[in-house]
Order: sequence, then structure tokens, then C-alpha cells
Amino acid sequence: QVQLMESGGGSVQAGGSLRLSCAASGYSRNCKAWFRQAPGKEREVVGGILTGGLNTYYANSVIGRFTVSQDVAGKTVYLQMNSLKPEDTAMYYCTAGFWYGGSCQPDYWGQGTQVTVSS
Repeated sequence: QVQLMESGGGSVQAGGSLRLSCAASGYSRNCKAWFRQAPGKEREVVGGILTGGLNTYYANSVIGRFTVSQDVAGKTVYLQMNSLKPEDTAMYYCTAGFWYGGSCQPDYWGQGTQVTVSS
């Protein structure tokens, strides 16, 4: 059993930064991943990280702007978002699962935190 809670969302101007946090409790999986979904859009992967921090991956749209990281204990995962664009506006979800095929396959989801970027 895994429980996830996202925080750190909010409203910013284009070009600004936000740092999302995901606190995990209960049974530990071996990876975490961030997803997002904007109104009228399909859910998409933002990025993920393998426990231990040896492997990370990102969507092409956020490479060079977003960074996924975790604390030493692996209990908190972060999404640092820089150079934000209006198209980054979405509900962001933290997930936990098992690493397979080069990415994290989630089976637990948080409630989400809203990120809004204005032009």
C-alpha cells in the first residue's frame, strides 16, 4: 500500500519556476513518475526516476527545463520546473510503481496539484 501527496502547485507568469513535491508513505515501489493532464488533452508523462537516482527520463517537451529528483531516503520526489510556458498548464500527478522497459509503470496515483502558467 502506497499513499502519495503532491504539493507546490500554483500560478506563475511565463518564464517563472515552480517546485512540486511528492511525499510518499507506506509500501515503497522502486520508481516514481510525474504525469500531467490539461483540459481537453490526453494524460502525458512528464518524467520519472528509479529509486537510487541512477536512471531518469523526461518527455521531449520538458527536456532542459524540468528536473526530477528525490531525497536521500527516497520518501520525497520533486519536480523542478523552470522556464515555464503557458502550455505547461495542467494538473500534475505523482505516481509510484515498478521500473520496466526503461520507464516507471505506475500503480499508485496521488490526488494531483494544479499548475497554471499565464502569458
